[in-house]
Amino acid sequence: MSGPRSDRSGGAAPPRTILFVEDLHDLRETSVGALRAHGYVVEGASDGGQAVRQASKKKFDVVIMDLEMPNIDGIEAIRRIRANGSQKRPHVIVLSGLLDARTRQLAFEAGCDQYMIKPVELDDLHAAVRTYFTKRDGHE
Repeated sequence: MSGPRSDRSGGAAPPRTILFVEDLHDLRETSVGALRAHGYVVEGASDGGQAVRQASKKKFDVVIMDLEMPNIDGIEAIRRIRANGSQKRPHVIVLSGLLDARTRQLAFEAGCDQYMIKPVELDDLHAAVRTYFTKRDGHE
């Protein structure tokens, strides 16, 4: 992990926040821990409903979303998060074991920015997140 980041004016940059949404407890906790180890501020959610509630209360830079979950599935959760106009638009990365073109299309129509197929190596997930922030911030 690198030291404290600074913004272009030399001040401390705001934390990079991530919401990791996954109903499988062990996968969620492992992924949250790995992302935190890279310096991100990460919260976990166990289903789409919880994700929508958390995203309505706090602004996240990135939302990493599973699709197959109880209560509200990932596609509907993305739609609801996107419909919340009170916060800036988070970058949404879908993690899914669903390979079919129709599911992928539905995810992008709902507002997904990136679609990754499970199982995903933690290094590949971190690379996707890091690439987003590098492009957003214009430096690294």
